[in-house]
Amino acid sequence: MDDQLPVAVLGAAGRMGTTVCQAIEEASDLSLVSTLDLGDPLSSVIESGAKVAVDFTTPDAVMDNLQFCISAGVHVVVGTTGLTEERLSTVRGWLEQAPNVGALIAPNFSLGAVLLMRFAREAARYFESVEIIELHHPDKLDAPSGTARHTAEMIAQVRREADRAAMPDATVDTLSGARGATVEGVPVHSVRLRGFVAHEEVLLGNPGEVLTLRHDSLDRASFMPGVLLALRSVGDRPGLTLGLEDLLD
Repeated sequence: MDDQLPVAVLGAAGRMGTTVCQAIEEASDLSLVSTLDLGDPLSSVIESGAKVAVDFTTPDAVMDNLQFCISAGVHVVVGTTGLTEERLSTVRGWLEQAPNVGALIAPNFSLGAVLLMRFAREAARYFESVEIIELHHPDKLDAPSGTARHTAEMIAQVRREADRAAMPDATVDTLSGARGATVEGVPVHSVRLRGFVAHEEVLLGNPGEVLTLRHDSLDRASFMPGVLLALRSVGDRPGLTLGLEDLLD
């Protein structure tokens, strides 16, 4: 149909890519015109007539994919993790050379996870202590997860703005890693266990009380509303968009 948005999927054979392809095929306003995986030529994106590409590949492949799509004038939605601030700066440079192209990079496409991050950001200024636990399947390549890192960065920013003191921790005797990673002063603990999909818990504590925020993605279908929202929106947002927060009404 002429009114369908043509979409290419990079990483189409992976767990997320397969689910994304199915969601696109079931959407009446989207058309799946190209599916690529490891070894497939990126030129297929152009030859297919795709206007938007969605990338769920690997940290090793995502930058080349982004550069190709942006230089070709194809909007791109990225769910692949491993995009550091240095890499994001490089992407911004590419987008400056293609002012009509939009790139949306999100650490998590679950609307529930986006709301969890928002709620954690709102609450963080009021609590003395904050720690994050993220739990994923053991096939995940990075730790901490991009969602946990992003949550910690937002919490740290809010605490700086509120002029909160450093979080209390009297630990002096510990095994390496027992207190998790530290992201801008926020402890983040990663669990990799068969049976999990994607889960995050934010613990906020004051004397005499603890607030627990938790989100559980039990199936990759939970990410699809966010992916489809991003695909439909990225063409109207030239430049770099980080996260889905600004897309929610």
